[in-house]
Amino acid sequence: MTTGRNGITYAEAGVDIDAGNELVDRIKPAAKRTGRPGVVSGLGGFGALFDLKAAGYTDPVLVAATDGVGTKLRIAIDTGNVDGVGIDLVAMCVNDLVCQGAEPLFFLDYFATGKLETEAAARIIEGIAAGCEGSGCALIGGETAEMPGMYPPGDFDLAGFAVGAMERGTALPAGVAEGDVLLGLASSGVHSNGYSLVRRLVEMAGLGWDAASPFGDGTLGEALLAPTRLYVKPVLEAIRAGGVHALAHITGGGLTENLPRVLPEGLGAQIDLDAWALPPVFGWMADTGAIAQGEMLKTFNCGIGMVLAVDPARADDLAGLLGATGETVSRIGTVVPGAGVAYAGTLR
Repeated sequence: MTTGRNGITYAEAGVDIDAGNELVDRIKPAAKRTGRPGVVSGLGGFGALFDLKAAGYTDPVLVAATDGVGTKLRIAIDTGNVDGVGIDLVAMCVNDLVCQGAEPLFFLDYFATGKLETEAAARIIEGIAAGCEGSGCALIGGETAEMPGMYPPGDFDLAGFAVGAMERGTALPAGVAEGDVLLGLASSGVHSNGYSLVRRLVEMAGLGWDAASPFGDGTLGEALLAPTRLYVKPVLEAIRAGGVHALAHITGGGLTENLPRVLPEGLGAQIDLDAWALPPVFGWMADTGAIAQGEMLKTFNCGIGMVLAVDPARADDLAGLLGATGETVSRIGTVVPGAGVAYAGTLR
């Protein structure tokens, strides 16, 4: 190894270690705000520790989930509006965890880019911390990968990893039966699925991201970047109140593909499409692309982001409980003999 003057450096090759250290220092306060019982160590170690006993569990079963934000990131990158995609990342993981009956405990992120822009990266990770705060889990670690040559200037990708727990014997789905009532919780928009089709529709409409939204306030880019709703806290309240038999997070595949995942063999779902109002964004997309109702229902959430299958005797009480937490609740159908999802009514 040469002992003479310095040759090429890692920074000259495109990786700035100092910028990475600056980012860690910048996000430590945001991560600290997500602290919860069970967190043992903060950012900066080779691994992060979590104490399940300190979190209040006696015989826990762990549940893990991972996801990304998909091509919704393209809109965030093109508009520079990156603040909400961290919430999307967390929501896509923790909303899945709670469907198993698990409480999210901690979260780790993976942020990859060609050249680290500290300000933008900090905004993204502060969004991740906000998502963790909103769902009661701790941001205890992550990885920032600066990879020159792998991403065009300004581009980045995100992945998230969440771990939750439940006491043994409490896993969902459990006890789903014919006659169970299906309660739908309203979405906050398109959430984080179907954006390859969304972007194609925007292209067909000849609109830029800075155009006035044709279906709401603000610009089109702002409207389409509305963060995915976090359902964890209200849904955990409902589970603890009793009577919840199953939950389905309505992501890619829509109601058509996601509801059957939590129904036992021999049972299906009957959905009344007149039970809720279709949010304007979905009506605009359907009209712009002349998209058939069946295609909409197996691509987008169409206004329902989470579905609970509940004991009929508990349906009114649980709807009231969820409504009191701020959720918009619709009684959208029932569990019936058969398979798959059958629809009555019209999306409108």
